[in-house]
Amino acid sequence: MTNEILRDVLDATGYLVDGEPAHGVSLGEDARSGRHRRRSFSPDASWRSDSELTVYFKHEREPPPDKQVSAWRQEIWNQGFAPLLWVISPERVDIYNGFGRPQKIEDATKNRLRTFRRIEDELGKLDAFAGRLAMETGRFWQGERIVDRKTSVDRQLLSDLGALEHDLVAADLDRPGAQGLIGRSIFAQYLTDRGIVTRELLERECGHETLAFVLRDRLATGRLFSWLRKTFNGDMFPSEGAAPPHDQHLRRVADFLDAVDPETGQTTLFPYQFDVIPVELISSIYEQFAHSDPLSGDASSESDVFYTRLPLVSLVLDEVMEGLTGEETVLDLTCGSGVFLVEALRRLVALRSGANKPGREMIRSILHRQIFGVDVSESAVRVAAFSLYLAALELDPDPSPPEALRFEPLIGKTLIVGDAWKVEDTPEGRTALTEEGVRREFDVIVGNPPWSYPGTSARATRGSGSSREGVRMPRGVSLDFVSRTMKFASRETRFGLVLSATQFFPRSKTGTATLRHLIEKLCPATLVNLSYHSDWLFPHARWPEIILLARHRSSDRADITTVQVPWSPSGTRSHTFEIARDDITTLSLADWLEKPTFLKAAFYGLRRDLGLLDRLTSKHMSLGDLLGEWDTELRAGLTIGDRSRDSSYLHELPLLNKTDLHPFSVSEKLSMYDDDTAQWPRNRKNYRAPLLLIKGFLTRDGRLDTAVSDRDVVFKDTFFGASLPPERLETAHIFTAILSSSLTSWFLLMTASTFGLSKRQVLLGDVKDMPIPDLETARCSEKGQLLAHLVQNFQRRLPKEDDWQRIDEIVFDLYALDDADRIVVRDGLFRARWQWKRGRLESASTADPSSHVQDYARVFLSAIAVWLSAANRRRVHRRRMRGEVFDLPESAPLRIVRFVLEERSDPSAAEGMEIIRPDGNLREVLDGIGKRLDVPLGSSLVGQRSLRVYGSNEVVIIKPAARRHWMGVSALEDADAVIAESISGTVA
Repeated sequence: MTNEILRDVLDATGYLVDGEPAHGVSLGEDARSGRHRRRSFSPDASWRSDSELTVYFKHEREPPPDKQVSAWRQEIWNQGFAPLLWVISPERVDIYNGFGRPQKIEDATKNRLRTFRRIEDELGKLDAFAGRLAMETGRFWQGERIVDRKTSVDRQLLSDLGALEHDLVAADLDRPGAQGLIGRSIFAQYLTDRGIVTRELLERECGHETLAFVLRDRLATGRLFSWLRKTFNGDMFPSEGAAPPHDQHLRRVADFLDAVDPETGQTTLFPYQFDVIPVELISSIYEQFAHSDPLSGDASSESDVFYTRLPLVSLVLDEVMEGLTGEETVLDLTCGSGVFLVEALRRLVALRSGANKPGREMIRSILHRQIFGVDVSESAVRVAAFSLYLAALELDPDPSPPEALRFEPLIGKTLIVGDAWKVEDTPEGRTALTEEGVRREFDVIVGNPPWSYPGTSARATRGSGSSREGVRMPRGVSLDFVSRTMKFASRETRFGLVLSATQFFPRSKTGTATLRHLIEKLCPATLVNLSYHSDWLFPHARWPEIILLARHRSSDRADITTVQVPWSPSGTRSHTFEIARDDITTLSLADWLEKPTFLKAAFYGLRRDLGLLDRLTSKHMSLGDLLGEWDTELRAGLTIGDRSRDSSYLHELPLLNKTDLHPFSVSEKLSMYDDDTAQWPRNRKNYRAPLLLIKGFLTRDGRLDTAVSDRDVVFKDTFFGASLPPERLETAHIFTAILSSSLTSWFLLMTASTFGLSKRQVLLGDVKDMPIPDLETARCSEKGQLLAHLVQNFQRRLPKEDDWQRIDEIVFDLYALDDADRIVVRDGLFRARWQWKRGRLESASTADPSSHVQDYARVFLSAIAVWLSAANRRRVHRRRMRGEVFDLPESAPLRIVRFVLEERSDPSAAEGMEIIRPDGNLREVLDGIGKRLDVPLGSSLVGQRSLRVYGSNEVVIIKPAARRHWMGVSALEDADAVIAESISGTVA
C-alpha cells in the first residue's frame, strides 16, 4: 500500500487523479520493476513521459542523510533518463537534479533544486514548479534552467570517452587499437558491475580482485581478454591486427574506470556504473569513434555518420512496432552502432514474453534469428554486436555462470559488414539476406540511412550502378535508400526511417517523380518533420530530418499524415518532443499528387491554409507565367564560382551587394563591377533596367526585400532579377509591394522547398510560383494606384510597422481576400518568423488571456456566427454563442476558453465575450469543469494534447499556454471542427 503522505503529495501535484495513477505514473512494485536497471535505489513511485523522461518519488519517514541522497542520485544519473528525484518526508519535499553530474563533496546540497514544506500553499507552488502538468506541457523547463541534458550521463560519457581515446592515440596507440581496448574494458566493467564476473573469478583467472588492478598489469590484462574471447566469443572487437597496448595505455583506461582525473591524478569524479547505464547509451561510443576516425569520416564528411538519439528511436519504434506479436524480423541496412536494433530486440522480447519473465533461450532465439543489420563500417558492426550482446545479458533474468553465457557469432551471420547497395553479392550477405537465391522479406525495416549529397561525380557513379534499381533522386541518397529497402519488403512490411527532409520537397521533375513513386507504394504513410530539432538531434548535420513511417497502421484510404514537431524551449534541454492536435494534418494521396506543394503546406499550415492555397493557385497566374507573357524571365544573378568564363564585358556596370538592397530601394552609391572572370556571368541583357530585384533570403521580420532599379546593375546569385519592359515600370512597383507583403511570406512558408526547413533562403522556382492577380486591372484601380504611390514614397524612407500593415491590407484587397483569409495570412507571417530565434521564442511565450486568448475567442465566435446565421434562418428561436476566457496566472501551463450556445433575440457575437477570474488554481478549475461535464480532465490531459470537451450547449477548449496554440488561424480551425462535429452528431 502506498504511504498516505506520498499519496497526498502525488494527489496535490496531479500525479494521482481521483486517487488513481495518472497517465505514465507507476506506484509501488510497478515503479520498482521498470525497464531501467538499478543497484540499490528503490523508488516508491515514478512518472514516465512519452519521450521516456522519468521522475522518481522516494518517501522516507525522516529526511535522509545527504550521503544517502547522493548515492541515489548517482544511480539515477547513470540511468540517464531522470531529470528529477523527489524525496518526500513528513514535513517537506526536496527536489533534486537528476541530470547533474555527481560530485565528490556536497553532492546532494549542490544538486538540490528546491525544498517545499508539506502545507497546502507550498504544495501549490510545488505543483506549479514540477507537477504533472508542468512536466507534460514543458513549463518546468522554461522555469528551471539548471536541469539540462548537457550534464546527463550520455553527454558526459561521450566527452570522457573522447578524451580517453585522444590520450591513447596521443600515446602512440593506433586508433583501432584504442577503440578495441576501450570497448573490451567497458564490456569487462559491465560484467563485473553486474556480478557476472566476480572478484573470485578475477583472482582465479588474472591474479587480481578488481578490474582496475588487472588493467594495471599487462600480463593479467592479456589473460583477462583471452578469457573474455574464449567465454563470450571474439565478435565484439578484433583480437588481431591492432597494435598491442603498452602499460601507459592500460593505466589510462584503468584511471578512467576508477574515475581518476587525468590532469590531476586525483579521484575527484564518481565512476560510471555500467550495469546501470542503459545499453543504448553505451552504444553511443560509436558516434565518438566514427567522428574521430578519419577512415570512417567525421561530422563534415560524405559519410554523414550521426548518432541516433534515443527519443528519436523511441518515436519511430513506438509507431512501427505497435500491435506486433514478437515473432517479427527486423532489418536495418545502415545499422551503425545498432541503436535501433538494440531497442527492437528489447521490444520483441517484451512482446514475446508478455507478463512472464523472458527466458535465455527465447532471448537468444530472437537475437540470432530476428535481428539483422548491415553497415559498411566494420567498427560500427562490431559496436552493434557489442551492444546487442549487452542487451541480451541485461534482459537475461539470471546471467550466470559466465561459462553458460557464450554467444553464437553475430557478425557474418545476422550482422553483415558491407555496402547496403550490393550486400547480397557477398557470401555473408547471401546467407543472411536471401533464401534460395531470393531476397528475404522482413516484417520491420528501420534505420537512419545517409542523407548527404556527395556531388555530381558521385551522383553519376551512383546512377550507373547496376544494383540501383528504380528511379533515383538527383541530389542526395535518402530516398534512394528507401527504394533499396523496399527490395527486402513484402506488402505488409512496416517502415520507420530517418531521412533528409529536403528530399521531400523537391523542385525538379525527377525528384518529384521519385517521391511520388515511393509514397504511392508505401501509403498509408506518416511523415514527421523534425527540422526544428536539428540542433540537438543531429547538431553536425547539414540537412534537417524527417521520419518516414509507412504501413504501420491499417487503413482503407491512401492518406499521408503529416506531423510538424514544433520548436519549444524545452526540446534542446530535455530532448523531448511536444506534439499537439494542431500539429497533425491528414492529406489524401490524390490531393498531393494533383498539387505537390500541398505536402509542405500540410506541415506548416492547417486546413484553412490548404484551402486558401488551393484557391489562390487555381485562380491566379504564377509570377513566372506572367513574366513570360511580358517576354522576360526571373533569373538568378552572377555566380563567381570557379571563374572559368570571361565577365569583363560587365565592367561598366555598378555592382549590387546584399547590403545594397533595402525594402523598395537600391543604394545610390554602388561599387563598380571589376572582376574579369566568373563561373556564370550571365547575359548582359539580364541586368538592363527597369530591373525587378528580389533578395533570395527573407529578412528577420519574415518578408522579402524587393525593389525596382531604374539603372542597369550587376546582381550576384544572392538575388533574383527580371529586366522589365519600360512601359511596365508603374506595374513593377505594385509587383514589389506584393512580393514584400505578408501574403508572399505566407505563400513561401507553405510552398518553398527550403524556407522553413534548413535555410531562410528561397529558390528561384519558389518565387516564380507565387500567384499574382491581374496587374493591369490593379494598376488602373484606386487600390493599385495607392500601392504604387506608397512604394515610391518608401524609396526615400524605410516603411514602419503601420506602413507594412497598410501595404498588407491593400494587397489583400487586390486578391479579394475575406476576413478569414486575412487572418490566415497574418498568422502566416507570424509563423514565417519562427525561422529566427526571436520568432521561435515569441511562439513559445505565454499567451495572455486578456489579449491573445481573447483575440482567439473573438475569431472563434465570428466563425461560429457565420454558421449560426445560416442555421437561424431555419429556426423560430435564434441562437448565438458567447465566450468566457479564464484569466489564469501567467505561470499556469494551460489556457481555457468556454463557449456557450444561447437563445437570444440578438445573435450578435460581438457582445458575447467576458473574462472570468476563477477562485481556485488551475487544477481546481479543471476539476470543476470536469465534474460539471462529467469528464475526467485530469487524466485526459496528457502531454501536449489540446482538448475540446462538449457539454449540453457548450464546448470548453483547453490548450497549452504557448502563443502558437492561440493564433487566429487556430481559432478558425477549432470553429470548423466544432461545426463539423455538431453536424456529424459527435456533439450531443
